[in-house]
Amino acid sequence: MIFQQTLGNKVTFSGIGLHTGKTITITLRPAEPGTGVVFHRVDLTPAVSIEAHGSNVVNTRLSTTIGRGEASVSTIEHLMAALYGCGIDNAHVDINGPEVPIMDGSAAPFVAAIVKAGIKESKKPRKYLVIKKPVSVTEGDKKASIIPSRHYKISFDMQFAHPAVKSQFRSFEFSQTSFTDEFAAARTFGFLAEVEMMKSHGLALGGSLDNAVVIGDNGVLNPEGLRFQDEFVRHKILDSVGDFSLAGHRLIGHVKATKSGHDLNHKLVMEILKRPDCYTLIEFTPQAFNAPFNLAMPELAWLEA
Repeated sequence: MIFQQTLGNKVTFSGIGLHTGKTITITLRPAEPGTGVVFHRVDLTPAVSIEAHGSNVVNTRLSTTIGRGEASVSTIEHLMAALYGCGIDNAHVDINGPEVPIMDGSAAPFVAAIVKAGIKESKKPRKYLVIKKPVSVTEGDKKASIIPSRHYKISFDMQFAHPAVKSQFRSFEFSQTSFTDEFAAARTFGFLAEVEMMKSHGLALGGSLDNAVVIGDNGVLNPEGLRFQDEFVRHKILDSVGDFSLAGHRLIGHVKATKSGHDLNHKLVMEILKRPDCYTLIEFTPQAFNAPFNLAMPELAWLEA
């Protein structure tokens, strides 16, 4: 798909905020080409609009938070992943609280809402951010990098020092079908000791077994078990899709992450954007997009497989 897309109609839904425990209502509305995704805190007077972009990220503790002045919206990553995964480039997001509702802990309810609203294609082409040179950020044993590729890929190596959680690795070549079928339903997860600590500090007040996978000393506490054998790393990839969507354009490159999270994902996005020598923006014509990654195309001759 080379043309920008938005929602066919508006759609409204409500859910519990993970940290506030309050019911929050969101309305997704169509937007004009070139708008991007813009959140509107409609509970404030006057309403405050915040573009979903890496430059507006103000906090990455436990989730990704964007802000403008005193206004902020947290836990945007699952909704952003759903919008990106469903091919939505432009949307208005009216929200009456400071965080996106956690729903069932995955992106699946957001995908369902987008499907309900429908998708409308414009006549304005997308611009793709194509990685030309490797970009990397490292903090201790954590690393996130992106290298040139003909496709958008994410390879994630997840490691935890917990006897009930094995290390998991998965590599994902992005497509709308594979995202919605194989990753959107993967739920957020946490360790019981950490959940109890967060609640004692006034966080995770809306968290429960209905909206997260909770891991105890001997394994998963949710009576229904896991949705996928490797649900943890699938959710890490889901989070990454949402976080990297804040680059502002659809990516063409191979993300390789080891023990990464929202903070390192954000730092990689900003490192990419501040190094224009490492990427190029390409607007594909309908004719060129029939074979967009043909190495015979001069502007893409440097791409790796």
